[in-house]
Amino acid sequence: MALFKKRTVGKPGEWYYCLQHQKVEEGPECPAKDRFGPYASRAEAESAMRTARDRNLQWENDPKWHDASAGGKEDG
Repeated sequence: MALFKKRTVGKPGEWYYCLQHQKVEEGPECPAKDRFGPYASRAEAESAMRTARDRNLQWENDPKWHDASAGGKEDG
């Protein structure tokens, strides 16, 4: 018995953003490595790149995620 089954058909109402084709898809049409999702709505999938950009910016500017202080010395 296989632990992981390859699902070729998506569920209706499951939305993805394909990074390779730069388009929204209902159900997973492309491999998991090439997509974001699932999202609950088409609108959420359409804003996937903006959401990722915003989260990356928050992460990059979060002082808890930086090893060195502004002076370049290690905190400790």
